[in-house]
Amino acid sequence: MARTWFITGATRGIGAAIAKAALAAGEQVVATARDPAKLSLEAPADRFLALPLDVTDGAQRSAAVEAALARFGRIDILVNNAGYGHLGLFEESEPGDAERQFATNVFGLFEMTRAVLPVMRRQKSGHIFNLSSIAGLRAGPGGSLYCASKHAVEAFSEALSQEVEGLGLRVTLIEPGFFRTDFLDASSVRFGGRRVEDYAALSGQVRANYAARNHQQAGDPDKLAAAMLQLADADKPPLRFAAGSDAVEMIGAKIGRLQAELDAWRALSVSTDGTF
Repeated sequence: MARTWFITGATRGIGAAIAKAALAAGEQVVATARDPAKLSLEAPADRFLALPLDVTDGAQRSAAVEAALARFGRIDILVNNAGYGHLGLFEESEPGDAERQFATNVFGLFEMTRAVLPVMRRQKSGHIFNLSSIAGLRAGPGGSLYCASKHAVEAFSEALSQEVEGLGLRVTLIEPGFFRTDFLDASSVRFGGRRVEDYAALSGQVRANYAARNHQQAGDPDKLAAAMLQLADADKPPLRFAAGSDAVEMIGAKIGRLQAELDAWRALSVSTDGTF
Protein backbone atom coordinates (compact mmCIF):
# COMPACT_ATOMS: atom_id res chain seq x y z
CA MET A 1 0.00 0.00 0.00
CA ALA A 2 1.27 3.46 -0.89
CA ARG A 3 2.40 5.55 2.05
CA THR A 4 1.63 9.22 2.53
CA TRP A 5 4.63 11.54 2.86
CA PHE A 6 4.13 15.01 4.34
CA ILE A 7 7.08 17.21 3.37
CA THR A 8 7.74 20.76 4.54
CA GLY A 9 9.88 23.17 2.54
CA ALA A 10 9.36 21.27 -0.72
CA THR A 11 9.88 24.17 -3.14
CA ARG A 12 13.49 23.36 -3.98
CA GLY A 13 16.63 21.60 -2.88
CA ILE A 14 16.43 18.53 -0.68
CA GLY A 15 12.71 18.90 0.03
CA ALA A 16 11.83 18.98 -3.67
CA ALA A 17 14.11 16.00 -4.35
CA ILE A 18 12.44 13.94 -1.62
CA ALA A 19 8.97 14.73 -2.97
CA LYS A 20 10.02 13.83 -6.51
CA ALA A 21 11.59 10.54 -5.42
CA ALA A 22 8.59 9.53 -3.32
CA LEU A 23 6.21 10.22 -6.21
CA ALA A 24 8.42 8.24 -8.59
CA ALA A 25 8.25 5.32 -6.15
CA GLY A 26 4.45 5.35 -6.29
CA GLU A 27 3.92 6.99 -2.92
CA GLN A 28 1.39 9.68 -2.03
CA VAL A 29 2.91 13.09 -1.32
CA VAL A 30 1.72 16.20 0.49
CA ALA A 31 4.22 18.87 -0.56
CA THR A 32 4.09 22.12 1.36
CA ALA A 33 5.68 25.51 0.82
CA ARG A 34 5.15 29.11 1.79
CA ASP A 35 4.09 29.66 -1.82
CA PRO A 36 2.82 26.36 -3.30
CA ALA A 37 2.68 27.99 -6.75
CA LYS A 38 6.48 27.67 -6.77
CA LEU A 39 6.39 23.90 -6.38
CA SER A 40 7.80 22.40 -9.58
CA LEU A 41 6.16 19.01 -9.13
CA GLU A 42 3.51 17.36 -11.26
CA ALA A 43 1.65 14.17 -10.37
CA PRO A 44 -1.86 12.70 -10.52
CA ALA A 45 -4.25 14.36 -8.09
CA ASP A 46 -4.95 11.04 -6.39
CA ARG A 47 -1.29 10.89 -5.27
CA PHE A 48 -0.27 14.52 -4.88
CA LEU A 49 -1.43 17.49 -2.84
CA ALA A 50 0.27 20.89 -2.77
CA LEU A 51 -0.47 23.07 0.24
CA PRO A 52 0.56 26.48 1.59
CA LEU A 53 2.49 26.20 4.82
CA ASP A 54 4.65 28.49 6.87
CA VAL A 55 5.76 26.21 9.71
CA THR A 56 5.78 29.15 12.12
CA ASP A 57 2.02 29.69 11.57
CA GLY A 58 -0.15 27.56 13.86
CA ALA A 59 -3.32 27.97 11.83
CA GLN A 60 -1.55 26.91 8.63
CA ARG A 61 -0.02 23.88 10.35
CA SER A 62 -3.43 22.68 11.53
CA ALA A 63 -5.08 23.36 8.19
CA ALA A 64 -2.36 21.50 6.28
CA VAL A 65 -2.63 18.40 8.47
CA GLU A 66 -6.42 18.42 8.16
CA ALA A 67 -6.21 18.79 4.39
CA ALA A 68 -3.73 15.92 4.15
CA LEU A 69 -6.00 13.65 6.17
CA ALA A 70 -9.05 14.68 4.15
CA ARG A 71 -7.28 13.71 0.92
CA PHE A 72 -5.30 10.62 1.96
CA GLY A 73 -6.67 9.56 5.36
CA ARG A 74 -3.27 9.17 7.02
CA ILE A 75 0.26 10.53 7.32
CA ASP A 76 2.91 7.83 7.35
CA ILE A 77 6.08 9.85 6.97
CA LEU A 78 6.71 13.41 8.14
CA VAL A 79 9.75 15.12 6.66
CA ASN A 80 10.61 18.24 8.66
CA ASN A 81 12.75 19.92 6.03
CA ALA A 82 11.72 23.60 6.15
CA GLY A 83 14.48 25.85 7.41
CA TYR A 84 17.21 28.27 6.46
CA GLY A 85 20.71 29.25 7.52
CA HIS A 86 21.56 32.46 9.34
CA LEU A 87 25.32 32.72 8.98
CA GLY A 88 27.93 35.12 10.25
CA LEU A 89 29.81 35.62 13.50
CA PHE A 90 27.70 35.87 16.64
CA GLU A 91 28.43 39.53 17.39
CA GLU A 92 27.53 40.42 13.81
CA SER A 93 23.96 39.29 14.50
CA GLU A 94 21.08 40.99 16.29
CA PRO A 95 18.85 39.37 18.96
CA GLY A 96 16.01 39.22 16.45
CA ASP A 97 18.16 37.14 14.12
CA ALA A 98 18.39 34.38 16.73
CA GLU A 99 14.66 34.51 17.40
CA ARG A 100 13.83 34.19 13.70
CA GLN A 101 16.34 31.38 13.19
CA PHE A 102 14.88 29.36 16.06
CA ALA A 103 11.29 30.21 15.12
CA THR A 104 11.68 28.33 11.85
CA ASN A 105 14.41 25.75 12.39
CA VAL A 106 13.46 24.72 15.93
CA PHE A 107 10.02 25.82 17.08
CA GLY A 108 8.46 25.38 13.64
CA LEU A 109 9.82 21.83 13.57
CA PHE A 110 8.62 21.19 17.13
CA GLU A 111 5.10 22.36 16.41
CA MET A 112 4.86 20.60 13.05
CA THR A 113 5.80 17.39 14.85
CA ARG A 114 3.24 18.14 17.56
CA ALA A 115 0.54 18.53 14.89
CA VAL A 116 1.31 15.17 13.26
CA LEU A 117 2.10 12.97 16.27
CA PRO A 118 -1.57 12.42 17.29
CA VAL A 119 -2.25 11.13 13.77
CA MET A 120 0.65 8.68 13.96
CA ARG A 121 -0.29 7.59 17.47
CA ARG A 122 -3.80 6.71 16.27
CA GLN A 123 -2.30 4.77 13.38
CA LYS A 124 0.23 3.12 15.72
CA SER A 125 2.80 3.69 13.00
CA GLY A 126 4.78 6.51 11.49
CA HIS A 127 8.28 7.73 10.71
CA ILE A 128 9.55 11.25 11.34
CA PHE A 129 12.59 12.49 9.42
CA ASN A 130 14.11 15.63 10.91
CA LEU A 131 16.52 17.41 8.59
CA SER A 132 19.45 18.39 10.73
CA SER A 133 22.92 19.11 9.37
CA ILE A 134 26.53 18.26 9.99
CA ALA A 135 26.29 21.61 11.80
CA GLY A 136 24.11 19.87 14.36
CA LEU A 137 27.12 17.87 15.49
CA ARG A 138 30.09 20.06 14.57
CA ALA A 139 29.93 23.81 15.00
CA GLY A 140 32.25 26.26 13.31
CA PRO A 141 32.90 30.00 13.08
CA GLY A 142 30.19 31.83 11.20
CA GLY A 143 27.51 29.34 12.16
CA SER A 144 26.76 30.17 15.80
CA LEU A 145 23.00 30.71 15.34
CA TYR A 146 22.46 28.07 12.67
CA CYS A 147 24.55 25.46 14.46
CA ALA A 148 22.74 26.17 17.73
CA SER A 149 19.39 25.62 16.02
CA LYS A 150 20.50 22.28 14.56
CA HIS A 151 22.02 21.17 17.87
CA ALA A 152 18.56 21.74 19.37
CA VAL A 153 16.98 19.59 16.65
CA GLU A 154 19.51 16.84 17.43
CA ALA A 155 18.72 16.75 21.14
CA PHE A 156 14.97 16.98 20.56
CA SER A 157 15.00 14.11 18.08
CA GLU A 158 17.12 11.87 20.29
CA ALA A 159 14.73 12.31 23.22
CA LEU A 160 11.59 12.06 21.07
CA SER A 161 12.76 8.81 19.50
CA GLN A 162 12.86 7.22 22.96
CA GLU A 163 9.46 8.65 23.92
CA VAL A 164 7.62 7.25 20.91
CA GLU A 165 9.42 3.99 20.10
CA GLY A 166 7.03 2.01 22.31
CA LEU A 167 4.13 3.34 20.21
CA GLY A 168 5.47 1.98 16.95
CA LEU A 169 6.84 5.33 15.79
CA ARG A 170 10.36 6.01 14.52
CA VAL A 171 12.54 9.12 14.35
CA THR A 172 15.56 9.61 12.10
CA LEU A 173 17.89 12.59 11.94
CA ILE A 174 19.29 13.35 8.50
CA GLU A 175 22.69 15.03 8.85
CA PRO A 176 23.79 16.34 5.43
CA GLY A 177 27.22 17.71 4.78
CA PHE A 178 27.49 20.26 1.98
CA PHE A 179 24.84 19.56 -0.69
CA ARG A 180 24.37 21.30 -4.01
CA THR A 181 21.27 23.32 -3.18
CA ASP A 182 20.47 27.01 -2.81
CA PHE A 183 21.39 26.89 0.89
CA LEU A 184 24.40 29.20 0.41
CA ASP A 185 22.74 31.25 -2.33
CA ALA A 186 21.74 34.85 -1.73
CA SER A 187 18.12 33.78 -2.30
CA SER A 188 18.26 31.61 0.82
CA VAL A 189 21.11 32.32 3.22
CA ARG A 190 21.01 35.29 5.59
CA PHE A 191 23.97 37.06 7.15
CA GLY A 192 24.25 39.27 10.21
CA GLY A 193 23.94 42.95 9.48
CA ARG A 194 26.37 44.33 12.07
CA ARG A 195 30.07 44.97 11.47
CA VAL A 196 32.57 44.55 14.30
CA GLU A 197 36.04 45.66 13.25
CA ASP A 198 37.84 43.20 15.52
CA TYR A 199 36.29 40.36 13.50
CA ALA A 200 36.81 41.91 10.06
CA ALA A 201 39.44 39.42 8.84
CA LEU A 202 37.69 36.31 10.17
CA SER A 203 34.28 37.49 8.98
CA GLY A 204 35.61 38.15 5.49
CA GLN A 205 37.25 34.74 5.36
CA VAL A 206 34.06 32.97 6.48
CA ARG A 207 31.94 34.72 3.86
CA ALA A 208 34.49 34.04 1.13
CA ASN A 209 34.54 30.35 2.02
CA TYR A 210 30.75 30.12 1.84
CA ALA A 211 30.65 32.01 -1.46
CA ALA A 212 33.25 29.68 -3.00
CA ARG A 213 31.17 26.63 -2.05
CA ASN A 214 27.87 27.98 -3.38
CA HIS A 215 26.53 25.52 -5.98
CA GLN A 216 29.88 23.69 -5.91
CA GLN A 217 29.01 21.31 -3.09
CA ALA A 218 29.63 17.59 -3.59
CA GLY A 219 26.33 16.35 -2.19
CA ASP A 220 23.58 15.34 -4.65
CA PRO A 221 20.02 15.99 -3.36
CA ASP A 222 18.55 13.31 -5.66
CA LYS A 223 20.88 10.67 -4.23
CA LEU A 224 20.02 11.73 -0.69
CA ALA A 225 16.32 11.44 -1.54
CA ALA A 226 16.91 7.91 -2.87
CA ALA A 227 18.75 7.03 0.35
CA MET A 228 15.85 8.33 2.44
CA LEU A 229 13.46 6.02 0.59
CA GLN A 230 15.67 3.15 1.67
CA LEU A 231 15.67 4.41 5.25
CA ALA A 232 11.87 4.61 5.18
CA ASP A 233 11.77 0.94 4.11
CA ALA A 234 14.25 -0.24 6.76
CA ASP A 235 12.99 -2.44 9.58
CA LYS A 236 15.37 -0.75 12.02
CA PRO A 237 16.26 2.69 10.65
CA PRO A 238 19.08 4.60 12.36
CA LEU A 239 18.53 7.50 14.72
CA ARG A 240 21.26 9.41 12.86
CA PHE A 241 22.14 9.19 9.18
CA ALA A 242 25.26 10.99 7.97
CA ALA A 243 24.68 12.16 4.39
CA GLY A 244 27.74 12.63 2.23
CA SER A 245 31.38 11.61 2.49
CA ASP A 246 32.21 14.96 4.08
CA ALA A 247 29.63 14.38 6.81
CA VAL A 248 31.04 10.93 7.52
CA GLU A 249 34.57 12.33 7.76
CA MET A 250 33.59 15.27 9.97
CA ILE A 251 31.55 13.14 12.36
CA GLY A 252 34.36 10.62 12.65
CA ALA A 253 36.81 13.40 13.44
CA LYS A 254 34.43 14.85 16.04
CA ILE A 255 34.12 11.48 17.77
CA GLY A 256 37.92 11.24 17.89
CA ARG A 257 38.27 14.72 19.42
CA LEU A 258 35.61 13.98 22.02
CA GLN A 259 37.29 10.72 23.00
CA ALA A 260 40.70 12.36 23.26
CA GLU A 261 39.38 15.20 25.41
CA LEU A 262 37.45 12.79 27.63
CA ASP A 263 40.55 10.66 28.16
CA ALA A 264 42.79 13.67 28.83
CA TRP A 265 40.55 14.99 31.61
CA ARG A 266 39.13 11.69 32.89
CA ALA A 267 40.89 11.76 36.27
CA LEU A 268 39.71 15.26 37.09
CA SER A 269 36.22 14.49 35.82
CA VAL A 270 35.72 11.45 38.05
CA SER A 271 37.26 13.25 41.02
CA THR A 272 34.12 15.35 41.34
CA ASP A 273 32.09 12.35 42.65
CA GLY A 274 31.11 12.62 46.28
CA THR A 275 31.41 9.96 48.97
CA PHE A 276 28.49 8.59 50.93
